[in-house]
Amino acid sequence: MPGSVQSIERAAAILQVVAGSGGTLGVTDIAEAVGLAKTTTHSLLRTLLLVGFVEQDRATGRYALGSGLLRLGSHLDVNELRARASNWADALAARSGHAVRLATLTGEEVVVVHHVFRPDDSAQTLDVGTALSPASALGKVLFAHSHPHTGHRSGHRPTLAAAELAEVRARGWATARGEVEPGMAGIAAPVRGAGGLVVAALGISGPQSALLDPKGVPRSLVLAMVTDAAHAVSRELGHGGG
Repeated sequence: MPGSVQSIERAAAILQVVAGSGGTLGVTDIAEAVGLAKTTTHSLLRTLLLVGFVEQDRATGRYALGSGLLRLGSHLDVNELRARASNWADALAARSGHAVRLATLTGEEVVVVHHVFRPDDSAQTLDVGTALSPASALGKVLFAHSHPHTGHRSGHRPTLAAAELAEVRARGWATARGEVEPGMAGIAAPVRGAGGLVVAALGISGPQSALLDPKGVPRSLVLAMVTDAAHAVSRELGHGGG
């Protein structure tokens, strides 16, 4: 059998270290972690930057996994994703009393792949296949992990500031407070695949007064329901960290 390609092995080792660090390491720390010379590590990181597999925070010099890997990770079969999320999404709708949506990125579109109606008798429209605004809670979660340092603008849609995306990424959830529809709010959290990459976002939507307090902060019980459900789906997909 042919031997392994050393540069690929080294790049893989760097990606594993970067993934495990949560974006806290610079080139010197990464070089030490993988046992390579700093110049070699820097060269490999530069190549990984070019293909989008890592991204560098220009202010700190630290590296995080890039959107190129997110795109690869998001190719998880939608039917499998929906099947593994279904029970948890149903339970979330029943517990919260609100509509639940699971969304992924398709190119630059936030697309609903699973939708559970709110558990009442009102008329509702199935949103599966619908593209949502990046300003939705689901959109903010997905773009926070696909554009971690740059913010996002798509066509005539609103800009998501890099600072806002960084906050979403740091705290592990996002809210929408009337940006998409006046009086309506959303809360969403990331769903991670086996490798730790964010492959989807799970969230609920409903009247702003029901999901958020008067200061716009998510009501603690509702937020816990959303994040717990997202963690549960992540475990279903093989992400040991929840």
